Amino acid sequence: MAAPPTTALQTGIPGLDTLLGGGIPLRNTIVVTGEPGSGKTILCSQIGFLAAARGLPVVFATVTSEPHDKLLEELSGFAFFRRELLGDDVFVVSAYASLKNGAKEARNLILDTVRARSAKVLFLDGLRSVRDLWRDESILREFLYEIGIGVAAANCVALITTEYPVRELMALPEATTVDAIVSLALNRYGVRRLRRIEVAKLRGRAHLTGEHFVEISSEGMRVIPRLETLIASDADFSPDGARAAFGLPQLDAMMGGGLPVGSTTMLAGGMGIGKTLFSAYFLLEGARKGEKALFVSFYEPPTPLVARAHRIGLELQPCIESGALRIAYHPPSEMEADILVDQVLADIRRLQARRLVIDGLTALEMSVSDADRRHAFLATLSVRLRLAGVTTIFTKEVAKIAGPELDFSDTPIAILGENLLLLRYVELHGRIHRIVSVLKMRDSNYQSDLREFEITDQGVRILAPLRSVEGLLTGHALPIESEISGEPT
Repeated sequence: MAAPPTTALQTGIPGLDTLLGGGIPLRNTIVVTGEPGSGKTILCSQIGFLAAARGLPVVFATVTSEPHDKLLEELSGFAFFRRELLGDDVFVVSAYASLKNGAKEARNLILDTVRARSAKVLFLDGLRSVRDLWRDESILREFLYEIGIGVAAANCVALITTEYPVRELMALPEATTVDAIVSLALNRYGVRRLRRIEVAKLRGRAHLTGEHFVEISSEGMRVIPRLETLIASDADFSPDGARAAFGLPQLDAMMGGGLPVGSTTMLAGGMGIGKTLFSAYFLLEGARKGEKALFVSFYEPPTPLVARAHRIGLELQPCIESGALRIAYHPPSEMEADILVDQVLADIRRLQARRLVIDGLTALEMSVSDADRRHAFLATLSVRLRLAGVTTIFTKEVAKIAGPELDFSDTPIAILGENLLLLRYVELHGRIHRIVSVLKMRDSNYQSDLREFEITDQGVRILAPLRSVEGLLTGHALPIESEISGEPT
């Protein structure tokens, strides 16, 4: 008799189906492994309850002496848990007593229950306890083999948890008997323990390889695929020549009308020099032109940011109220870059934003826990934003307020980004001045003039090009003919 066609069970867990190449193939047996506390029971229970909510019968088979009500009480705090599904839709059975009587009785109990309930998901929680009980590799191998045959015949999916590191599991019978292995881990980075997920084995389906990111909240589990694995090619991307202006005529003129649409720019400068205010001009000008904008702040909440802009005549609040501008505040924390960027990209899609400012590139770089990955991560992010039609500014704080050292070699986005703008403090005759310069614009004509600028109650004022001094980019200016002076052009 021909086997029914294999289709996929959608897990309903955000990001997990992407990892699995479209879902869990029906008729497959999957082992979910990981140390205690890594989230195995949450993952499988969430799949089960979400399947039951869609009308697919589920069987939970426990193989330890732990009472059912304790397990269910632990799950009740998650949003996916629905007590009304227990009974007909989610049928819970204890196989502990049967396991003590031998593999045959346990197998019959589990498979008979699957058939009687017409189950499409079987969750067998605690395979390691079965191994410890039987202490016989051949019996365990046969048990798993027969469970696999039984769920395949029922056009069902079996989820089985165990507690081995994935490297150790690969040497055990489970690895060869089952169709797929999903590993959950809690990896140590300094003082932190970070959640990871990996599809170590999946027969007959292309899937994402390597470690990916996991977040557990009151909603349940969420999987965030590693950003680099979701990259689309931008080989066919062709800029149309349009410009995204700042609304500062002198600065826009220096760049031929503004930043090229879809480009990535690093706006670098010392502490307090005006990076955030220049960014606010950029976003406000976009909002005026009907281009929705997103401002991602790591260090300043929305209220003081709006108030500070108001003091120089930039009115952000009306744009926020109209939905043209969103300020997303992510205070420095242990959030990882992939999780943060996943939220940013979701905000861009939801808002249909065309302008983005990430205010605090260093915070984003440092949230990539694997330092060797930062270059690839930021390169991928730049491509994703370009393909989305987003013009992006990353602000970067320069360590020295004034001085001859100016080195961005440790900043991947300075190499990867198309444009580099520098705001710089310079000293002349015992007085601090601010200058702005365009250091790089890829495939664009730009003016290399150095211009002084001022920040007053009326806003940012760009002054005439500086011709009378040298050494401005070192931070220590030397007059050629006269001191710095200039008037707006």
